[in-house]
Amino acid sequence: MAALMYNVSRGLVMLGERSLFQRERYQILVNSRRFLRGLRRRTVAVLYPDGERETLIKSKRVTDITSQGFTQKGKARKDVTERAAYKNCSGYVSERAEESPQINKLKLAGLRFEKAPAGDNRLARVSSVARSRAFRDKEGKVLLEGRRLICDALSAGASPQMIFFSLLERLQELPLDKLQQAKLIKVKYEDIKMWSDLVTPQGLIAIFSKPDASRLTFPKDARLQSVPLFLICDNVRDAGNLGTTLRCAAAAGCDRVLLSKGCVDAWEPKVLRSAMGAHFRLPVFPNLDWDDISKHLPKNVIVHVADNYSTSTKQLVSGQTENASSDDYSESDSDDDDDEKDEDSLPHVKPQVYHECWAQRSTALVIGGETHGLSVEALRLAEETDGKRLFVPMAPGVESLNSAMAAGILLFEGRRQLLMLSDKLRRRARTKML
Repeated sequence: MAALMYNVSRGLVMLGERSLFQRERYQILVNSRRFLRGLRRRTVAVLYPDGERETLIKSKRVTDITSQGFTQKGKARKDVTERAAYKNCSGYVSERAEESPQINKLKLAGLRFEKAPAGDNRLARVSSVARSRAFRDKEGKVLLEGRRLICDALSAGASPQMIFFSLLERLQELPLDKLQQAKLIKVKYEDIKMWSDLVTPQGLIAIFSKPDASRLTFPKDARLQSVPLFLICDNVRDAGNLGTTLRCAAAAGCDRVLLSKGCVDAWEPKVLRSAMGAHFRLPVFPNLDWDDISKHLPKNVIVHVADNYSTSTKQLVSGQTENASSDDYSESDSDDDDDEKDEDSLPHVKPQVYHECWAQRSTALVIGGETHGLSVEALRLAEETDGKRLFVPMAPGVESLNSAMAAGILLFEGRRQLLMLSDKLRRRARTKML
């Protein structure tokens, strides 16, 4: 009897353990089913980036729920696609973006910008063609890059046509009140970096109408500090040298700069970078004939030419004439009478050390290119106005100076002499008054 009761109780215990195990297993299965059911739940509402909310209505029937779910899902995807296309094509600004102070500032200035869609090639097109001199001359457009250069152009009254920017913060760095007529286009920074000439672009590229020096407004401070000193660039064909020369002319307070037809284009991108805004600080008249150059100069001007070679120093010290033979002509053919006639027919301009007195009234300085040097027209103009061939003494073994370096030395020396002359005139005037 005891054994029977033991077996019965043992069976009941095993039956309870089995039921408990089954309950736990079923609980796990129920939980897993609930978890999978949660993954299969359908969308209740769609929240868009601009804060708009779209509620999806469920049907009571299971079949209707399935069909409506797929339909509304496709509709929502279509709406999102249409919204993205609208934003890309028309520069759409969301409600959240409109609340930003950057957009508010643009709206107060009355400006609107558009976002360049994928595949837009306007930046590539204008960046490639604006670097061609033929396009600049034909279309009358120039490319300016960087905040400082664009701001200088806007301050001088240049007319902007298109401005490409990568961030709104970059656009705000410009004077917004002068961008009313420009077309503002927001592009990716990678696109600007691809078409920029700079190693680290600032995210600003602008297309301007080709400025006319006679119509620009230059800073009053720079014009008040200017002296009656004129710079003439003759056959300067290196873009870096011309840009540096223009920068020196602006720093020395020159009245204007005249470029002959043999010079590189003043609106070349490399010239603009080297000049550092000098185009918009003093008048620059490019592509001039020598007759036109004479018209841009005062009547009583004296024209000097810069000699950046060391031969003038040797000739002056040894007492030789300007066209006398030296070591430089040892390899020439002595039987060539035509060359001797050409040398004799050249205008004779006396050499003079640069620190001696040569700027006592309106003065023009001619800087020649390193490759072709001074032209015959420049020497003839110096001879007619009783000008001098100015040179900088150099150490033995140095053949020549860089044209931009020679221009900087001579321009600042001319400024110093002209300022000393004006001080003497003031003192004389005060003495007469007393």
